[in-house]
Amino acid sequence: MPYSNSAGKVTFRQRRPALAFAAALALSPALANLPPAMAADEHGSGYTDSHLWSSQMRDYALKSLKSEEALSMAAVPLNGPGIDQSINADVPMSPGSIMKVLTTYAALEILGPTHHWDTDFLTDGEMVGDTLKGNLYVRFGGDPKLTFERLWTTLRELRDMGITRIDGNLVLDGSYFEIDGGFPEFKDNGNNPYAPFLVEPSAYLTNLNLIHFQVRADERGTQAWSTPALNEIVIDNRVTAVAEGSCPSRRSFEWEPVFQEGGRVTVRVTGELPQGCRTTAYLSLLPHEQYTGSVIRSLLGEMGVIVSGGNLKGLTPEDARLVMKTTSPDLVTMVRDINKWSSNVMARQLLLTIGAQNRLDNENDDRVAGIRVIYEWLEQKGIDTTGMVIDNGAGLTRHGRITARQGTKILQHAWNSPYASDLMASMPIIAMDGTMARRLRNSGMDGEGRIKTGYLENVRSIAGFTRDENNTTWAVVGMVNNDPAWNGQAVLDRILYSLHFRPPTGTALSQADSGSSGRAIQ
Repeated sequence: MPYSNSAGKVTFRQRRPALAFAAALALSPALANLPPAMAADEHGSGYTDSHLWSSQMRDYALKSLKSEEALSMAAVPLNGPGIDQSINADVPMSPGSIMKVLTTYAALEILGPTHHWDTDFLTDGEMVGDTLKGNLYVRFGGDPKLTFERLWTTLRELRDMGITRIDGNLVLDGSYFEIDGGFPEFKDNGNNPYAPFLVEPSAYLTNLNLIHFQVRADERGTQAWSTPALNEIVIDNRVTAVAEGSCPSRRSFEWEPVFQEGGRVTVRVTGELPQGCRTTAYLSLLPHEQYTGSVIRSLLGEMGVIVSGGNLKGLTPEDARLVMKTTSPDLVTMVRDINKWSSNVMARQLLLTIGAQNRLDNENDDRVAGIRVIYEWLEQKGIDTTGMVIDNGAGLTRHGRITARQGTKILQHAWNSPYASDLMASMPIIAMDGTMARRLRNSGMDGEGRIKTGYLENVRSIAGFTRDENNTTWAVVGMVNNDPAWNGQAVLDRILYSLHFRPPTGTALSQADSGSSGRAIQ
């Protein structure tokens, strides 16, 4: 785990690998197919002045990816000996989710680590006995993670005030964000347009706009339910209970939504489930405002509060009185959720917030305003943004672009930022948690780096900080753009592994990207 030294820099705790390299190589699936020459180099016998670190990485990538242009990477030592390494580092590449590192770091400096989002509940009426005579307005503030639990706690206050009836409408005010024409389309090839990672941002966003479906089998057969339980959602449970046995994977079940008039959806689920087992699925099936209105009305109903009117969208009157509010956790908490588990909708919500907080009078699209603000922030730091395309801040795009050199420059600034520890703590720990939990296991690198990962069709990427055996921390960015890119993960894991066990710090010839053969200390 990281700590702050006397100079205020964030580093990693000192820890030597417990396994010998040969054993780690044999156990690590991502590194199991290294060429024999590479394995010899890492064991210490094949690393020569004429065959340098970047050349080895280039050769391995060429053998694995069958292309000299498929890999782009850059690595820079931050607090100890080492020589910058790069391969195709100035070529703009599709980054995938490592773009979230830029968005979250920018948010920490632009919005501040203590930034919060408020959701206000107001009324234009008055309370008479157990009745609120008037509309209940919900004025949203762009909260990236307004959860079901927080809504329940806040709405419970109304019941605790003695209110059991709202004699008016439930009015949702989503005017916090300004969006002109929607968002750039992302064409997914996963054949599931209702998947959680495809949820778009919205001022009305609550509970990540997801419904959690569950089916459990026991001696009674199977029972299916959803959370939250919404009137618009009906489950057609066709799962058959079978004898006790190994619980099947979620992929063994088919969830098919059937959309009907009036905004209702019937979800048909089929499969076989052994007794004592359960299966689950998360789906996004309703428009944000419909989902949120239904969730609020459902929670109020469970508490015994009846809303006589309908669900509407509209602006909150200036003279409306505040009844209650819920305030989000701070930005640092949100950044951790975004980077550990690569939440697309939360990252996109964050970009919109940057735009909304810094919108100019002539701007009417917070996504565009947020991108402008981040570009200006980067340029103030002296980072060349030529060729960079941010698009939506999450990396869920076919158009986003960044170079490996730009990425490492950003990480170098992040390393020296007052909020370096907050950013680093948000990133997945090698072989331990988040999207790195299953990578580089049994390699002797557990806990030796904090790496954000990226994954798209024909894209694999990494960005973050990793430490070598000399206790030097490196900023590293690597991107594989290739058709196919499935083996790109092994190439990127190989880069992290080599930086740790055989960092480029000795005296040797350095091969530049241009192919020149000038001498350098490596």
